[in-house]
Amino acid sequence: MMVKPALRYAMLALMVSALLGCSSVDYNNYSEQASQTEADISQGLLAQLLAESATRTPQTSVATLTDLVNVPQLQQFITRALANNPSLQQSVVALNMAYAQHGITFASRLPSVAAGFSGSATEDSDDSYTTDITVSWELDLWQKIADSSNAALKDIASSQASLQSAKDLVAANVMRSWLDISLKQQLVAIETQRLAVLDNNQALIMARYRVGLGSLEDLDNASTSAASTRATLASYQEQLAQSQRELTLLTGQWTGKDLAAEVAAQFPTVLNPISSLGQQTLGRRPDIQAAFYNIEAESLRTDAAYKAMLPSISLAASLTDIAQSPSDALLTGPLWSVLGQLSAPIFQGGQLTSQAELARLTTEQRYWVYQETLLNAVNEVENTVGQEYSLAKQQQHLTDAQQSAERSVVSYEQKYRQGLVDIFDLLTVQQQTYDIEAQLATTIYNRLINRIDLGLALGLGVSA
Repeated sequence: MMVKPALRYAMLALMVSALLGCSSVDYNNYSEQASQTEADISQGLLAQLLAESATRTPQTSVATLTDLVNVPQLQQFITRALANNPSLQQSVVALNMAYAQHGITFASRLPSVAAGFSGSATEDSDDSYTTDITVSWELDLWQKIADSSNAALKDIASSQASLQSAKDLVAANVMRSWLDISLKQQLVAIETQRLAVLDNNQALIMARYRVGLGSLEDLDNASTSAASTRATLASYQEQLAQSQRELTLLTGQWTGKDLAAEVAAQFPTVLNPISSLGQQTLGRRPDIQAAFYNIEAESLRTDAAYKAMLPSISLAASLTDIAQSPSDALLTGPLWSVLGQLSAPIFQGGQLTSQAELARLTTEQRYWVYQETLLNAVNEVENTVGQEYSLAKQQQHLTDAQQSAERSVVSYEQKYRQGLVDIFDLLTVQQQTYDIEAQLATTIYNRLINRIDLGLALGLGVSA
């Protein structure tokens, strides 16, 4: 019994509708959820921080991470690092690989052309030569191939964001290394001054001891303090050399010499990025952008995985020529054929369903990775903002302490000359003064480093 054409089309439509029904899934739109969550958190967090910083921080213009420190020689080192840093170049290669992967997926949307030429020779028969050209194309009826191609585009966007994050980190590390060299130079200078004072005290005590005005304990105390300071000074000098080598290493160029740049011992001015809070959103952070693009990429792959259960239509056209000589077989009188094929998966042991479920779960996993990245970003902003205010208070208290200690040293030196205090009291006050000076330099360094960290937390970066 023959089936009428109208009935055949109706059966085909029914089958397609059933498969479409099987492929429709009710899973959450993770991309929209992630975008809305980021907007809500950014708005609430920045409103809170703006309220806290409104009366504390003067407004300055900060657009990029490198705006925080305006030192021309430092900018040259950052430029060299961005051009030559090996870890950064690995991120560049990863981005190029993402472009190549997109080229592979995009090629699936285009027709493919294949050409062949063969010859055969059989005993007691004429030679035979065959030439054929075949053009094949799968119709992207359900946009399955387009989804895979667009997912590769999202991978490119994620790699671009990761590259930007790597650039920001390299620039920040160069700035940190620059500040670290300044700190180490200050600590070396402090210990050098401390040692000079201790050597003078030791010489004075020795002179007094020889005329019977001092004790052996006083001389031992002075010698102990001087020797301990020499050990600390040697340690700081090596730390300074290592910091200089670290800065050279970040540029990706080893010259076999010490640092060529003359880094000033005095700390450069580092602007406070809190003043630019009104222009910031957490969505500017490259790590959050990369996590968001990963959600979109996996969502598209999930769509493609479910569409793989739908029927597919492919077309093929070929030209074939058979002749007894190679020249006659070059499509001089070819035969053509056209083939259209409709295929649909019926039973594959649940493989396609499992692949679609795996893709959906991968999308959900990427969503929770995004949530974790977003929460970590919020935590970083809150911590660095809190540190800015805390370190500002510490710096002010240490400044007051240093001024008091300097006055105390002058007073104790006078009393020592008058014989009102012994050398141990004078050494204690002098040591305390230099300790506070070193602590103050370290606190200022930590505050400036924290400002760079805050800039990264707020999404400030180098120019793309």
